[in-house]
Amino acid sequence: MLEFIAGLFGSIGYSETLNTKKIDQNIDQLKQHDWFKNIYEDERYHRLFFVSKKVRRYLQSTIRVRKIIRSKEAQKKLLSLLNKQIKS
Repeated sequence: MLEFIAGLFGSIGYSETLNTKKIDQNIDQLKQHDWFKNIYEDERYHRLFFVSKKVRRYLQSTIRVRKIIRSKEAQKKLLSLLNKQIKS
């Protein structure tokens, strides 16, 4: 429950610092799913999970990651973000 509340407040306030441990845990959670594993291992996207602040900030939210796991629409949104980051 505390994580949920912290996630809400974390998304309201803008913070420059990223919680690396939390992001890595969320990525590990996503890697348990084949569709994400394919994206994660793709050369085009793999580096973004380590160097893109936007991608890492996006994956910092445990609530968002849970939604990505459950929702095809949220998965498409993540892929769209990754594609935008490749182009920039």
